Amino acid sequence: MDADLTRRQLLRGTAAGVGLAATSALAAAPAASAAAPLGEYDVVVVGSGAAGMTAALTAAKRGLSVVVLEKAPTFGGSAARSGAGIWIPNNPVLLAAGVPDTPAKAAQYLAAVVGPDVPAARQEAFLRNGPEMIAFVMANSPLRFRWMEGYSDYYPELPGGLPNGRSIEPDQFDGNLLGAELANLNPPYLATPPGLVVFSADYKWLNLAAVNAKGAAVAAECLARGTAAALAGQKPLTMGQALAAGLRAGLQRANVPVWLNTPLTDLNVENGAVTGVVTPNGLVRARRGVIVGSGGFEHNAAMRAQYQRQPIGTDWTVGARENTGDGHRAGQRAGAALDLMDDAWWGPAIPVPGDPYFCLAERTLPGGLLVNQAGQRFVNEAAPYSDVVHTMYDKNPTAPDIPAWLVVDQNYRNRYLFRDILPVLPFPDAWYAGGAVFKASTIEDLARRIGVPQAALKSTVDRFNGFARTGSDPEFHRGASVYDHYYTDPAVQPNSCLAPLWLPPFYALRIVPGDLGTKGGMRTDARARVLRPDGSVIRGLYAAGNASAAVMGHSYAGAGSTIGPAMTFGYIAANDV
Repeated sequence: MDADLTRRQLLRGTAAGVGLAATSALAAAPAASAAAPLGEYDVVVVGSGAAGMTAALTAAKRGLSVVVLEKAPTFGGSAARSGAGIWIPNNPVLLAAGVPDTPAKAAQYLAAVVGPDVPAARQEAFLRNGPEMIAFVMANSPLRFRWMEGYSDYYPELPGGLPNGRSIEPDQFDGNLLGAELANLNPPYLATPPGLVVFSADYKWLNLAAVNAKGAAVAAECLARGTAAALAGQKPLTMGQALAAGLRAGLQRANVPVWLNTPLTDLNVENGAVTGVVTPNGLVRARRGVIVGSGGFEHNAAMRAQYQRQPIGTDWTVGARENTGDGHRAGQRAGAALDLMDDAWWGPAIPVPGDPYFCLAERTLPGGLLVNQAGQRFVNEAAPYSDVVHTMYDKNPTAPDIPAWLVVDQNYRNRYLFRDILPVLPFPDAWYAGGAVFKASTIEDLARRIGVPQAALKSTVDRFNGFARTGSDPEFHRGASVYDHYYTDPAVQPNSCLAPLWLPPFYALRIVPGDLGTKGGMRTDARARVLRPDGSVIRGLYAAGNASAAVMGHSYAGAGSTIGPAMTFGYIAANDV
């Protein structure tokens, strides 16, 4: 894969003027003067996700009084639901593991990935403060982290890219440390099987446990961890559950209150400065500043229709359900500019009943291919997930790619885990009933069932099978990047990304443009201060995480490019306050 060309296919400039949003999107908010006073703090933080809790912890440890306001009845937001990869170059966990990173390499790589979409000063602020933030969190909370060894940067061939990766994740955390507050933790997107302790880095091997010795060993290790934790009387948490719980434990130690069921309805503005947060119950005043970490707008259908390409909806995202753009709209009313509103942290998803399933390994494992409504391949299936959806939207107007179809055979199903469905076991009946999956004994019949041309799909599969046998994909270069091989089967040769489809029955799974959350938000500077369209600073207002426009621009540097910057700019905001 030509990673640089793929990156450059991302959206450029399509959101010109998006900061001047239509006023119809700005719902009237309660008058701040009418709100009853609820209290006064140095810093008021909106949102208890990774950005908000990191900001609150930082402000508290700098000697400021802090309160966190959370809309949901739980804390943790989308971070608690996630795999909790954290992409921060040169952090102390990486360096202790011997990762050959340097500030120069990181700056070169980030600039190559992001391009001119994000000011160099913001990129530099992220790279400079990220390692400090990780050290600070470890010093002021029970959180510890592990290197996700081998999880490549998403464009490792670009200058400064690391094929072995820069991502870290939380180490195992004992939920008992939270006491009764553990009951208020937002549940994970997918629960870990009972009795197992699974890290994000284990996932790639668990997919292969039926056919790979290391996969089987990792599965046994996950069980051994779970058994040891149970014998020790622990409540083991990993991934997003560990991250959110660990940050919350840090706030407990710092005596920072988190008010659940307390949504932001508006910002209090006096003489051009933000001086507090209006909630349904009254006004919480901020002597020094308000830090908005309220998440994206992925569950706001009107905002998605206004800013993003069609087809779009709120039922394809795995972001926290409370993320409806409250911070974005309040920020606009205070004068904030918005950027990157057309974009999201995209990824191919299968619209199964309940939450959609965000595909990582499944579209990359050998023995599967993606086709459009014409029955033709249109993308490197193993490319970074955000790139795949960008391509779906780019090509959809002329060669409909929404929905697309992941086509696999029974050999694939016999070998690999699919979501949480063990090899050989059938897909749930509800998936068939809901139109998420179709099954047929021949490729031609499968094409008929999903409404694509039979001859075209048969020709596509035959051609793909030929590529698989030679190990070379001249059409889309699947396997040309080191990243392509992360979620693959090393036993498959000559290209671990490619295997032919030959064993009936055949399956087609509906693929739609899912996301982990939106990435557009308030425009901020290198100090996380919110800016007006003319570039002036709104005094007292800061933003981080998905309430702010992403430092990654329209791209995605590596696993954890959402959470790493969210935590870093929360840290930056609190230090600036």
